[in-house]
Amino acid sequence: MPELPEVETLKRGLSKALKDDAIVGVEVLREQSIAFPGVEKFVSSLPGHKFKTVVRRGKYLLIELDGGVGLACHLRMSGRLLVREAKSKAEPKFLRVRFLLASGRELHFEDMRVFGRLWFKPKGKSFEDIIPTLLKLGAEPLDELNSKHLLVAFKGKKQAVKTALLDQHILAGVGNIYADESLFLTGIHPTVVASKLTADKLSALVENIRLVLNQAIISGGSTLRDYTDSSGVNGRYQNQSWVYGREGKPCRKCKAAIERIKLNGRSSHFCPLCQSS
Repeated sequence: MPELPEVETLKRGLSKALKDDAIVGVEVLREQSIAFPGVEKFVSSLPGHKFKTVVRRGKYLLIELDGGVGLACHLRMSGRLLVREAKSKAEPKFLRVRFLLASGRELHFEDMRVFGRLWFKPKGKSFEDIIPTLLKLGAEPLDELNSKHLLVAFKGKKQAVKTALLDQHILAGVGNIYADESLFLTGIHPTVVASKLTADKLSALVENIRLVLNQAIISGGSTLRDYTDSSGVNGRYQNQSWVYGREGKPCRKCKAAIERIKLNGRSSHFCPLCQSS
């Protein structure tokens, strides 16, 4: 599933690509991809509106259009938003929604596993009105997160720190890849109980979360299966990851073999020497 760096990369790409463009038509090829409102209302409400800004909140993309309306997207497992040239004979296999643009190009929502969703925000409504989950998201790691936030959030928690980091009510946008990477750089084993981490350790963890996320954004995110940016380019961070996806390979610091365990059904990668506590 795309995490914060992938969605942030997509946000930045769309902000540039869609600037001064407008929606002139909408075609929905899979009705279930539309979360709100109904398909007919979705199709009829968007044409004629110009793109203003693209914002990321956690793993959501929130696109403001003129006239007070908006378009929201959650990519889920395999969703992609791509700006493509006008329709050609080679129809994308997993195209779910097509937006015709005034520039003659098209904005495609493609989704192989069909878990991704789109929302239309009517005038007079906020994105939180139509997607209540936004109200429950935790701190944004790049600008809101600090060690005090984690100290309070982890107080009394008996779950593993890796599991706590994946809780979107605590931290918005961080998922499996970058939680593993941040824990490695901080020397924290993924199974350590969250509430047992000291203030100093949490302060170091916050710094490393920011470091990893910013490095991943610079690299265009990670492409493990389906993710690409808005122009179809794969991310590169997976080629430089410290532990994620490197089970059995030598640690880049100490040369010990990277290990993988399951926590709450999710894979966790770590170095048994660098993360011994």
